[in-house]
Amino acid sequence: MKTTFLYKSDPARGRLWAEVFRRRAPDIDFRIWPDIGDPAQVRFLAAWEPPDDLATRFPNLQVLFSSGAGVDQFDFASLPPALPVVRMVEPGIVRGMVEYVTHAVLGLHRDMPQYRRQQQEGLWKPLPVRTARERCVGVLGLGSLGQAVLEQLVALGFDCAGWSRSRHEVAGVQCHAGADELPAFLARTGILVCLLPLTDSTRGFLDARLFSQLPEGAGLVHVGRGPQLVDADLLAALESGRIGDAVLDVTDPEPLPPEHAFWRHPRIHLTPHIASMTQPLSAAEVVLDNLECFEAGKPMLGLVDRARGY
Repeated sequence: MKTTFLYKSDPARGRLWAEVFRRRAPDIDFRIWPDIGDPAQVRFLAAWEPPDDLATRFPNLQVLFSSGAGVDQFDFASLPPALPVVRMVEPGIVRGMVEYVTHAVLGLHRDMPQYRRQQQEGLWKPLPVRTARERCVGVLGLGSLGQAVLEQLVALGFDCAGWSRSRHEVAGVQCHAGADELPAFLARTGILVCLLPLTDSTRGFLDARLFSQLPEGAGLVHVGRGPQLVDADLLAALESGRIGDAVLDVTDPEPLPPEHAFWRHPRIHLTPHIASMTQPLSAAEVVLDNLECFEAGKPMLGLVDRARGY
């Protein structure tokens, strides 16, 4: 039986995937949704939002690949329980996130939001300059993206810490783990970066209680997922001065409704979920590498632990 790989996401990116598959795996029948061919031949599916009834629609499906870095858009309860789910881990995503977070952290560190406000007021007023070594940056989430971001921030000289639910070791980084160590991590963090995956335990994680444990005037860079942030609590923290400025690349919903307060808040800086995007050519290469691992019975990069949700 011929093997079909079905791609269900942006068709323009899918055509670039097809070029890589033709070059590296000409025996695989690569198809772009809705051209599915024979459903019984579909063994592999890459999608941002998979179709309903996978088990009956594609009875021989063996692996579901996410076309992006996250898998929180999947309803795991509706997926076949034994179906492996693989999130996208590719160099383009990592590089993009490192660039975005580094830019945001440096901007907050060097008071660029305040200088923009002063410019609007016609105010020429130098602010005290602190070295990177004097600035404590904390990253929530120590997966592949969090570790890559920290590596760059350490190289720039920042005093870096990281927090995750499980224990990690990252060179040059003071690592914290678990709920008991979260307060100490927050107390030292002058610029907080959220790179947590969206799970039941991280929904609403960025709330008033968390903000209250940060130093006065702390900066926030939120590049996780929109539902992790309690909007009203951020607005209150900005009003009280607990948070100085917030850089938000993710919101809930996306896009925000026109009347939402974030659009016009002078201390909130929005971008439309562009911090990091998969690069189609390298993404296809990573998926093909994972297919080779799967066929050889080896672990696939980015295999999701359903119990944890990532």
